[in-house]
Amino acid sequence: MKQPKVIFFDAVGTLFGVQGTVGEVYSAIASNMGVESCPESVNLAFYQSFKNAPPLAFSGVDHPQVIDLEYNWWKTIAQETFNYVGVLEQFADFDAFFKELYHHFSTASPWFVYDDVLSCLKYWQGQGVDLAVISNFDSRIYQVLEILELTYFFSTITISSTTGAAKPNSKIFTAALKKHNSQPHQAWHIGDSFKQDYQGAKSLGIQAFLLERNNQTNNSKEVISNLNNLRY
Repeated sequence: MKQPKVIFFDAVGTLFGVQGTVGEVYSAIASNMGVESCPESVNLAFYQSFKNAPPLAFSGVDHPQVIDLEYNWWKTIAQETFNYVGVLEQFADFDAFFKELYHHFSTASPWFVYDDVLSCLKYWQGQGVDLAVISNFDSRIYQVLEILELTYFFSTITISSTTGAAKPNSKIFTAALKKHNSQPHQAWHIGDSFKQDYQGAKSLGIQAFLLERNNQTNNSKEVISNLNNLRY
């Protein structure tokens, strides 16, 4: 394959992941508030709530409004998560709980960088290829990338909440391409979601690679198990 002009990376599940499970984090912080829950049940409920949520994408609003909309979007998911497991009414002050939970995910504590990330980023940066992020995460991604010492590698970061479209919508890929004056055939996109990352990028003509972080099964020749498999 011809060396790309730009390589786009998904963020959560591709560059960095959650220590343990989301359910464990939610349950631990809830326990500090006097609410006990089963981490496994909370984890299942979280992903069901997340799946049912509308896209984390807002258009026609200014930055302060986006921050509030992001916060409330995640708060709704948290409320539905604990409602599914039947403990929502046990919170004496859910607002205080969620404020702590939301802040927690903007710190280094819940995250870890995958072992293959730094060597991959250093390699492609050394090849003179632009590196960028396309993510359905919220504005906290800037702080998270900074504290994980990844910001240095990326010339642009495109997120759904401020772009007004979430992967797999082609609009978010188009917005990212414009930042690099790049055509789809000049770009690669790497992510761990078959629908959001692989299919979303392919639909626009971007060379896409599906990263098997969770031992997914897929017959495509463009499935990779390690980011370093993409060395040119």
